[in-house]
Amino acid sequence: MVYKFSVMTQEQAENIAFNWRYDGKYSFYNMEADKEDLEEFLNREERGNSTFAVTKSDEMVAFISFDKVADRIFDISLGMRPDLTGKGNGIEFLRAGINFIKSEVKPEKITLSVATFNQRAIKLYRKVGFKDVDTFMQPTNGSTFEFLKMEYRC
Repeated sequence: MVYKFSVMTQEQAENIAFNWRYDGKYSFYNMEADKEDLEEFLNREERGNSTFAVTKSDEMVAFISFDKVADRIFDISLGMRPDLTGKGNGIEFLRAGINFIKSEVKPEKITLSVATFNQRAIKLYRKVGFKDVDTFMQPTNGSTFEFLKMEYRC
């Protein structure tokens, strides 16, 4: 099956924000865990035309967004539906996402940031070709957490 990318609707954003619930330490990624992130995600103007619902067999399975941070450099954010995580779906989804971004904006480099405790995601990103760049502290979810900045050269 092929992944399909379409600009996220308000209904899809609300479904993700209020119904996608991650367990244990991954609850960090629940949209309601950070009020500012939630407001931004639910705001149509903030999402613009660069946040995409990802469907497979007409079922929403993930989302991905990308923002231009410099000439031909785009930062991505992504998430997979909680019941699909940790089951080997990530490589195919991430490769499809990278190919989609390449077809849309012809980037030279794609970057992302991931909480350092999320070794499952970091392992996936490295397997697909992302390289570690730097770590930094980021206030979010009512505290400050360490993040890893990674990059993928296209």
